[in-house]
Amino acid sequence: MPNTIQEAKVALREMVRKRLAMLSREVRAGAGAKLCDRLRESEIWRSAKSVLLFAPLADEPDVWPLAEAGLAAGKIIGLPRFAPPQSGYVAGRVSDLARDLVTGKFQIREPAASCLELALAGFDLILVPGVAFDLRGRRLGRGRGFYDRLLAEVRGVKCGVAFDEQMAISIPAEIHDAVVNCILTPTCWLKIAN
Repeated sequence: MPNTIQEAKVALREMVRKRLAMLSREVRAGAGAKLCDRLRESEIWRSAKSVLLFAPLADEPDVWPLAEAGLAAGKIIGLPRFAPPQSGYVAGRVSDLARDLVTGKFQIREPAASCLELALAGFDLILVPGVAFDLRGRRLGRGRGFYDRLLAEVRGVKCGVAFDEQMAISIPAEIHDAVVNCILTPTCWLKIAN
């Protein structure tokens, strides 16, 4: 049994990673497509004029089709970009997915330095990755705190995005850990009473 919050977080990350490792590529693809469909059909997506997305890693749901759909619908699309001076993330506007992206510090697609920086507080909808989420909207990240600092500045709807296997009964939390307003998985949409 873990003795500290940090040990509990490490143990939960390992447990969720084992669950995700059991998912085949086909299951992941189908779940990601279902999740994207659910979001595109939602009022939150339809009414959002500006959306902060994320470039998914291999163990995260593929929300990349939402970037294309958002641009096609005339939405302002932003992606996190690592900013060394702040040792954290800012948001860069993406208008052309083929032209505006580079491989960033952590080998993640992000807006090029030439892309306009957008105020984090200006986004209507923020899609939030995580290792795990719980029913109270708590999020377990990868352990560096980058997204917690980014989410502290946003004012729009923070929507956690996850596979069903990433849902946990309870996530150990500290005062600086951000919470989300809702969580979207391929099979459920949870609205959190924050």
